[in-house]
Amino acid sequence: MRRFTTPTVPHRFGVWLAPAVAALGLVTGLLPETALAAPETRVPGEVLVQLRSGADLPAVQTAYRLALVSRFGQRPIFRFSLSGRQDMDAVVNALRADPRVAAAEPNFHAGAPEARKRSVWSVGTPGAYTTQWAPAALGLAAAHTQATGQGLRVAVLDTGIDRHHPAFAGRVLPGWDFVDGDADPSEVGTPGTGGYGHGTHVAGLVSLAAPGAQIMPLRVLDASGEGNIWVLAEAMLHAVDPDGVPSTPDGARIINMSLGTTQRTEILDLVTRLVECSDDDDDDDDDDDDDDEDVPLDDPGYDDDRERCNVLGSAVVLAAAGNSGSATEQQFPAAENSAGSMAVAASTQRRTIASFSNFGAWIDVTAPGEGLTSPVPGGGYGVWSGTSMATPLVAGVAALLLERNPDWRPEDVTKRLRETAVGLCGTPLRQVHADAAVRNVQFPSHSCGSPRR
Repeated sequence: MRRFTTPTVPHRFGVWLAPAVAALGLVTGLLPETALAAPETRVPGEVLVQLRSGADLPAVQTAYRLALVSRFGQRPIFRFSLSGRQDMDAVVNALRADPRVAAAEPNFHAGAPEARKRSVWSVGTPGAYTTQWAPAALGLAAAHTQATGQGLRVAVLDTGIDRHHPAFAGRVLPGWDFVDGDADPSEVGTPGTGGYGHGTHVAGLVSLAAPGAQIMPLRVLDASGEGNIWVLAEAMLHAVDPDGVPSTPDGARIINMSLGTTQRTEILDLVTRLVECSDDDDDDDDDDDDDDEDVPLDDPGYDDDRERCNVLGSAVVLAAAGNSGSATEQQFPAAENSAGSMAVAASTQRRTIASFSNFGAWIDVTAPGEGLTSPVPGGGYGVWSGTSMATPLVAGVAALLLERNPDWRPEDVTKRLRETAVGLCGTPLRQVHADAAVRNVQFPSHSCGSPRR
């Protein structure tokens, strides 16, 4: 029986743009030291609930005076709004104590920090896009003689995309805008505001690493570069089954998320495992956590997930590690620690960890993330730095591996990426190497001088 283990940690959100900013936000370019953090806020009156059985929905709604806002298909996972003057903390605590409830938490969001109101990229050139340092550092030229990601779909959950950019000609699949609820996942905003251009830049780096892959753009962040748990989880489930028919293998095999929170959330943890088709019976880490609680996934609402997983409807989840330059801060979903996911930090041309990148032991791999050129809205190119930029390069390499090994599960991909990564200087973290991963060889690490950290 598939099961999911839920954590019991508090659910206070933060974002990667600045410490203590409470939102699901971008891992974007570096912020000035004077960047201000916005206070934590919640989506007013909204709670997210996973029931053990969908049959308990009417009784739970009545008991807690909850109005149904949305549901993940037939799964017993719900977005509710509270009634009247109900106290959210009291309701969430009562739900968590209810034996019919597997998980309950608020839905969070926040305003954009003041530091986002600036130019977020410097102007780049088309020539620099293909000749920059990152492809050589990853061994992409040699890897592309073996695979280009042909036939693979990579879902990019971000601010949207400029689908008319010439760099994406023939490479962009139909997507969805989960912010506005329509089929146009275009970037919204203007240069220098919010996260405008971030999704296009990220998608361009996927294409740089896997030129044969197709991009599925899913807009989950608004014009301020912010979103919430529900929208992100909704997009992840859409990515692996866009037509809603689990027997058709039309979903993305790779999900790129250059965004996240500073606290683990039960709903996001569950959805990550659903899209990976992971089974916690194989997760040894669960046995060491006395606070965890086994939640069966035998409700009929998960039948489509089981069917999808039986037709290779699983996805590797790549998530950015964050830009706080910290050894202790963890970011989620990057730090979910499931076999089919990877947390990606950023490295430099000097073969070191970038000064802005988180670098804790929970991080799986690194990839180039400093001063990278990629498409930006309007047909141009921009230069940006961040762990956001490193993550799509790893997503592209994952596509190369899946082209060569189409029957691999997500954990097979992550295992190969770790085992063939090459050493960096001054850190135990290792950098993904596309050529080594595709050919399943190990290259010696470069010689280094004095350790950086």
